[in-house]
Amino acid sequence: MASGFPFLTALTFLPVLGMIIIGFFPKDKKRIFQGIAIAVTGLQIVLAVMLLMSYNSALAGFNKPESFQFIERLPWIRLTGLGVFGNISIDYYMGIDGISVTMVLLTALVSFIGAIASFSINKSVKGYFIMYLLLVTGMMGVFVSLDFFLFYIFWELMLLPMYFLIGIWGGPRREYAAIKFFLYTLLGSVVMLLVMIGLYFSTQVMGTDPVSHKQVVYHTFSLLDMMDPAKRVAGSIFSGFGTTWRYAGYLGLFLGFAIKIPMFPFHTWLPDAHVEAPTAISVILAGVLLKMGTYGILRICFGIFPEIALATSWYMALFGFINIVYGAFCAMAQKDLKKLIAYSSVSHMGYVLLGMSAMNSQGITGAVFQMFNHGTITAMLFLCVGVLYDRAHTRGLDEFGGLANKMPKYFALVVICFFASLGLPAMSGFISEAFVFLGAFQTWQTLTILSTLGIILTAAYMLWALQRMFLGTLPERWNSLTDINGRELASLVPLAAIIIFLGIYPSPLINLMTTSVNQLVTFVHTTGTAALQQTATILK
Repeated sequence: MASGFPFLTALTFLPVLGMIIIGFFPKDKKRIFQGIAIAVTGLQIVLAVMLLMSYNSALAGFNKPESFQFIERLPWIRLTGLGVFGNISIDYYMGIDGISVTMVLLTALVSFIGAIASFSINKSVKGYFIMYLLLVTGMMGVFVSLDFFLFYIFWELMLLPMYFLIGIWGGPRREYAAIKFFLYTLLGSVVMLLVMIGLYFSTQVMGTDPVSHKQVVYHTFSLLDMMDPAKRVAGSIFSGFGTTWRYAGYLGLFLGFAIKIPMFPFHTWLPDAHVEAPTAISVILAGVLLKMGTYGILRICFGIFPEIALATSWYMALFGFINIVYGAFCAMAQKDLKKLIAYSSVSHMGYVLLGMSAMNSQGITGAVFQMFNHGTITAMLFLCVGVLYDRAHTRGLDEFGGLANKMPKYFALVVICFFASLGLPAMSGFISEAFVFLGAFQTWQTLTILSTLGIILTAAYMLWALQRMFLGTLPERWNSLTDINGRELASLVPLAAIIIFLGIYPSPLINLMTTSVNQLVTFVHTTGTAALQQTATILK
């Protein structure tokens, strides 16, 4: 399904337009920069809602080109006559299905909320908003790209602004945290680049030569063509099913995405990045960036290497369990509220891994729903941390007490996001976790049972933190604290409303993704199982 208006291009590059406009103003026009950022990200929400209203949830998507919607495809780079290197075909190729549309909505929402939270930035405001808007473009581009080359450009584009946003506007150890984030992510990107090149030389399609206008054979970066076994080059590095090279390719891509999630043991960059990042960047980091890793696994690893995904799914479940329990234990040991929430993100992304490993519709639906819910819940958690830190300039759990009476509106919002995080029924986190466990139990009973320990541990550290900060007697030095203000309410109340609405009535979001998730599961099992059987026959 194509659309006359280029929704996806507009959604992706509106922030670039905002950057250009900001560049024309003097550096001391803080209010103008804030207004431009709000206007651009607000317009993204409007476009995302318009896109949602026109979206046809009955179309399958995933590996079917005809089922993708709002498609924009233009020849970008065409090179012929390159001898042994073949002919190069790179397209500006965008489109969405039920999996990516949820991430587009999440990115637009969290970007707008982050722009509101960025009003507290007072240092080099012009540079901050230029980097912030560039980051938004990189994130949105990842979720709408259907060409691996384009996907990789947006994936790498995100690194640069995030490095500076942490390294310049972060806390006391900002340089260390920024470099650590950059090096970890760059490692995964280099491995991903090598696999991408191998996939490019392993995929061929017919195309038109722009000079001679004749039909020629091209190598291509199209993700949907890479998923099609009929378009693989015979004898190429990734041509056969179940080969050593295909295992290496899958693991290389998985490594790049696992670092971004972050999956144990590649998680150590996350607490440092969160603690040192300004509030708005922590919101973006937890709300959207972590989802790029799990989205990449679903879209690329599962789509291009379905037989390897099936063969290694138990290991994904194992690492999901480790993330859940290890992250929860680490969170329980923290005395800094922001670091506690950072480790809770490690734990909650483990549920996404566990759901994906189930390889059934319930588990993967739960995983994608958890990606969206974690984005809204954790964004709200980090905003709540920022509200308190802006007033008290400390995040120590043991330095507070009795805040419920002093800041009742703030306390009410904290209760909502804390209880949503621990999976209280009637809040969105409960629904996605329930789907994850329903799906995973059908495939991995023991690991699923063990993973439920995460629910108990999450309740323990969240309620313990709530007790230490908000109950008891208020220390005298906090008598001057003021309750939450209007700007902070404007960023928190919409998230609270979404959390409660989807907890009571999750069907609208689940219906968006169901058909595409079912197609994903069918494709992986059909193609992957046949490939594994073929490999076993050859080995015999």
